[in-house]
Amino acid sequence: MDNCQFRQIIKTEHGYQSPDRRLLLAHHLPGWPGYIFYARIALAFLKEGLAGRRGTLDNERWMSASLACIKAVESAGGRLNVSGLESLAEHKGPLVFIANHMSILETVILPSFALVFNDVTFIIKDELRRYPVIGWVMQALDFISVHRKNPREDLKVVLNEGQKRIQQGCSVVIFPQATRSTVFDIKNFNTLGVKLARKAGVPVVPIALKTDFHGSGRWLKDIGPIHSDRPIYFRFGSPIPVVGNGQAAHHSVVEFIAHNLRSWGVEVRNPFA
Repeated sequence: MDNCQFRQIIKTEHGYQSPDRRLLLAHHLPGWPGYIFYARIALAFLKEGLAGRRGTLDNERWMSASLACIKAVESAGGRLNVSGLESLAEHKGPLVFIANHMSILETVILPSFALVFNDVTFIIKDELRRYPVIGWVMQALDFISVHRKNPREDLKVVLNEGQKRIQQGCSVVIFPQATRSTVFDIKNFNTLGVKLARKAGVPVVPIALKTDFHGSGRWLKDIGPIHSDRPIYFRFGSPIPVVGNGQAAHHSVVEFIAHNLRSWGVEVRNPFA
């Protein structure tokens, strides 16, 4: 499946389902899912990381790398279920995507879907830019980075840089949680995405994500166990206009994410009264 074939699937089916294949090695050979997953991820990002160092990394290559990550998941026995893209096909112009955050999977897989409709950038923690190989990609794509040490400074960076990108016609993806978690704690889900959308004058789109297929590592958070038996879900909501102080939009985003996570068996803490 190349970029053109993938775009056609998304634009006609408004979603994606991993093919139903029986992978004997992934299901019966201990350690194989992790080996094949990390080997294919490393290969994809090494190729595009080198392109980033040479200054030849563009959106087509980025989408190819993201598709390679989907194939890495499927080679390890994972199943990806993506839905709710109908409204994105109907919308024209940039958006602010607001999602919960479970693992690094969303950062490497989301681009393949978002890039079908528009240019997109991510708000990431600055330390990711200093990672070997994957950091080269993020530097080349000029992701917006925050340090998460000074909330006031981070707010300024997100609002100023985010608005600049949106004015250039680029959508922005933000994960408002303080850290990745397999539990959705609403009190830790801030309003930064809504504030950016309000300033830039664009709608927000909630994305509910379940990516605990990729576990956190004990020593390195981004290199953890692979759970092939856990399906991966990405569900996109409809664009929500930000009106007034944005509280209604924030409430709608949180409720959309919480509702879907509950339906997938994810724990939700501190729901709205």
